[in-house]
Amino acid sequence: MTSGFKLVWAAVIALGLAGCIAAPIEMTAQTETRLKAQAPVRFLLTFDDGPSASSFWNPSATVLDSLKDNPLQPGIKAVFFVQTRAPRAGNSDIGRGIMRREYAEGHILGFHTATHWHTNHRSLDPQELEESLTHGTADIAAITGAPPTLLRPPFWNYDKRTFAAYQQHGLHVLLTDISANDGKIWGFNASPRRRANMLRQLSVVREEVALGKFPTVDGVIPVVVTFHDLNRYTARHACEYLQILLDSAAATGVRLADKPFYDDHAALEKAALARTVQQSSEAVELPGIWNWIWNHDAE
Repeated sequence: MTSGFKLVWAAVIALGLAGCIAAPIEMTAQTETRLKAQAPVRFLLTFDDGPSASSFWNPSATVLDSLKDNPLQPGIKAVFFVQTRAPRAGNSDIGRGIMRREYAEGHILGFHTATHWHTNHRSLDPQELEESLTHGTADIAAITGAPPTLLRPPFWNYDKRTFAAYQQHGLHVLLTDISANDGKIWGFNASPRRRANMLRQLSVVREEVALGKFPTVDGVIPVVVTFHDLNRYTARHACEYLQILLDSAAATGVRLADKPFYDDHAALEKAALARTVQQSSEAVELPGIWNWIWNHDAE
């Protein structure tokens, strides 16, 4: 199957299955026993594709407001994987202002893209990829005073060549355990099955936690959750999404830390680095159909 056909077929499947979310995995007595031997979970929030360059009701700013002031845990810190040279994102005065705010409020700026569009790194030739990584890390360093250490490849996609280039720039790949499936920015971007989606995905994560597949960092197990701060629906429902995560943990039997979200920059960075992919050949699991699309063929 060619890669182009595979992508088209995946899109057809995704459309056909829209709203069809599998039921949560039932917790067995064995899983319940195993969980008791594991540390509690803390959600590590990440946001892709921002910052928004909108001058009207900026969704990235709304997300930041919700993380700072919410009824569950004020002062939550997150990782923002930014597009530094996209005109509707970081390559704008508004976008750069948002990135400065993100850093000033204790969040982490990670690298996503430094191309005009949300371009798959594997489609870039070596010179283009090198320029993108050089520009993007410099753009972030101009705001934070140091180059970024975290990277999330567009579309989660990488191979041996791109992974090696990341390493040469001191960048570590962070994927995700749970996705809000909110990557659509234009058109219909609501998530009517958002609770069912989170519940199902967290039940899958629970099984992996019970088997000891996740590292413990400073007494808690970091579970990575991904949203998109360009999505206005996500921005409007940011506080609700936080509550859904807590509700889903209670419903699936996942024991949370006293602080269910990270609220310290240094602790957040340490936890994120502990969850990064160490080798391009490492087997990884992504929510939804992404593993099937890429086969994680990092050879």
